[in-house]
Formats: sequence, structure tokens, C-alpha cells
Amino acid sequence: MRLPIRAVTPQTESAEVIGWVHEVRDLGGLTFFLIRDRTGIVQVTVPKKKVTAEILEAARNVSRESVVRVRGRVKAIEKAPGGREIVPEEFEVISPAESPLPLDVAEKVPAELDTRLDSRFLDARKPRVRAIFFIRSAVTCAATVFLASRGCINITTPKIVAAATEGGTELFPIAYFEKEAFLNQSPQLYKQMMMAAGFEAVFELGPIFRAEEHNTVRHLNEATSLDVEVSFADHNDAMELLEDLIVHVYDYVAENCGEQLAELGVDLTVPEKPFPRIPYAEAIETANRTIEEKLAFGDDLSPAAERAIGDSVGTHYFIVDWPTDIRPYYAMPYPDRPEFCKAFDLMHPRMELSSGAQRIHQYDLLVERIRAKGLSPESFEFYLNTFRYGMPPHAGWGLGIERLVMTMLDLQNIREAALFPRDRHRLTP
Repeated sequence: MRLPIRAVTPQTESAEVIGWVHEVRDLGGLTFFLIRDRTGIVQVTVPKKKVTAEILEAARNVSRESVVRVRGRVKAIEKAPGGREIVPEEFEVISPAESPLPLDVAEKVPAELDTRLDSRFLDARKPRVRAIFFIRSAVTCAATVFLASRGCINITTPKIVAAATEGGTELFPIAYFEKEAFLNQSPQLYKQMMMAAGFEAVFELGPIFRAEEHNTVRHLNEATSLDVEVSFADHNDAMELLEDLIVHVYDYVAENCGEQLAELGVDLTVPEKPFPRIPYAEAIETANRTIEEKLAFGDDLSPAAERAIGDSVGTHYFIVDWPTDIRPYYAMPYPDRPEFCKAFDLMHPRMELSSGAQRIHQYDLLVERIRAKGLSPESFEFYLNTFRYGMPPHAGWGLGIERLVMTMLDLQNIREAALFPRDRHRLTP
């Protein structure tokens, strides 16, 4: 019976494993194979004078990254991976791999990121890369279970839309029969509409699309966003839910992904609540103490400013009380100082992770803010209609999954946290 490699122990009398040939070392009278599946690596030792001619022939001709089936006796050996090896009684090449390989899965020969992404199916065989996506899976699973435990309903909203979520030109137009359509920038409008439907708390994990001509290590044109909206809540409630989620996810990864964290050399520190809350004006002052290109009030934060503030704070934190004019039209202004709004960004010391706010729930004020942004309320009629018939106060946020994984694991490029990243240059594979 085939066993996952992790289940093969020195106490196992015999085992059958199926996996990829990770490495081969021929020492003359002995040949050592490292066989890999998604659970780990096992050593297969072929003593040439003690195996059949059929096994010897198969072992002699097999290439690295071929898929093989090995059945044999398990022996304890201290220097082998996992302290065990298999001496084969059967050795079958199921699917041979061509040579040379596009890249070295054993990573003895390093490859540039573009080369890795061109052959992502092969790159993802690396234990280090597999560990990233094991942890990413744990992150999304932990987040969705957490939100469900808080009473949030999992929804799915359209990714083909007739109007921009926030206006602007960062849209991918698509051919949609005889109509004009776009790929959605965010589920923002639809999750607010579900507040009008009485769902009270919703979340969605799905793709978002931004036609921004970035070429940086932290931007993608197709990203994964975890979006949340909650009724009868303000911006403070939304921030508390978000920091609870972040701490829960870190806790879950620390407790359940020890092997993968070790593979990546990550000593994960779980952030402590509550996260500091820094007003926008104070954040600008902090950044301007050290950055060369000074920011004026009303400017958005540059990457250099984010790093300067992050270095000062040293942990996850919120930037709050943003100028109303630089936030989306649906952000709720403070009644007593309408030049500021109840918006926030969740920051890691390296970069922004999430953006959110208490939303405007009054129809007239929302129309006023849409016009103030130079947009046409008529373009948002399907959305605005939901505010005519009893919209509760509500707040929410969107959290970038790739950025969350990137900062959690100290990855240097956001493309490492996406299986098949899409940026302004990459459309395949």
C-alpha cells in the first residue's frame, strides 16, 4: 500500500512510495535517490550488487524530477532525511522527465524570479515554495472560519460590472456582447448592498482587478482580497474585528504550520492587540522627520513614508482620521469636522495591508459626495437605490491576501505569494 512519505518511519517494515526524483548521487557500488512528495523526502538506497537487474536498469536510466514508484524494506539510518531509507524491491519509472530541466528544483543552481514564474509548475515543486502556499492556504482557511464564527455570511459578488467601484480609470474593459463592461476593482458596492438586504455581516474572498501601471515588488494587477462589511457598526468596530482576525490568523499559522515556517526560516511573532492608532496628520509628521521628499497635508503616503512610519512604530498599526478629500466617496465624514472621515488603513511596518471605513448610509449625503468626486450619480443608480429604502449604518474593510502572506513570511516580492501572478508584463502561464 502506498504511503505518503511523511508516514514512512524507521519502524515501518516495508513501504511503497510514489513521488518525484529530487536528487541522485551515484557512488559506484551505491546509488542514492531522494524521492519527494508533498509531505516530505525519503532516501532510496540502491546497492548495485544486492538488487535485481530490472531495478538496476530502471535506477540507472531515471532522470531527476521523473515520477517513480518504489516499494521495499525500510531501514533506520541516522544520516538519511527523516532517519530512514528504503532499499527497493521494486523500482518503476511511471513518468520520465526530460533533461535538462528548466530550473533546478533542488535549488543548488539558483534561478531568477522570472525564470521561476515561467515554469511555475516546476518551481512549485520546491519544498520552500510549497511551504509558502501551504501557509497561504492556512491563512485563508483560518480567516474564513474565524469570520464565520463571528456571524459573517460568505457571499459571492460579480466580477464583471458596468461601472467603476470608485470611479477613475484603473479599469480593465472587456467585450461583453454589445455592452460596455469592466473587471471589478472591488466588491465594495455589492457588499454594501447586502447591508440593505439585512444580511448584517458578510465576507467575500475573491479576485480584484486594478489596471494600474505599477512595476513594483508589492503590486499586482490581479490580487486576492478578503472583504468584510458589518451593519450597525462604526469604524472602531471594523478595526477591532480586523485586528482580531490578524492575531487569530497569526496564531493559527504559528500553531499549525511549524514545519513550513522552519522550511522558510521564519520565526513568526504573533502581533499583540490592540494595534496602535495613529491619526493621519501625526503619521505625516512622523514620516517627514526622515524621508527626503516631504509630504504635504492631503498627500497619500509614499512607500518611503510607510517604511519610515513602520520603522517608528515597529508593529502592525492603524492610520486613522484621513482627509475626506483623498478617500473614496463612500467614507463617512465626521459630523463635527467634515474635512476628516472615519477611514483607516491597517499597516504592517513594511506596507499597507488593508483599507476600510465607516460608510455613508444616508442617500443625500452619498449623492453629494459622489458629485464632489466629479462622478455622475446616474452611473451608480443600481447602488444608490439601495440607500432609499432603509440602509443601516455599516462599516467594513478589504484585506490583501498576497500582502498579508508576503509580510507574514518576509517575502521580498509579492509575486512569490501568488501562484500565477498577473502584472503589467505577465499574462502567462
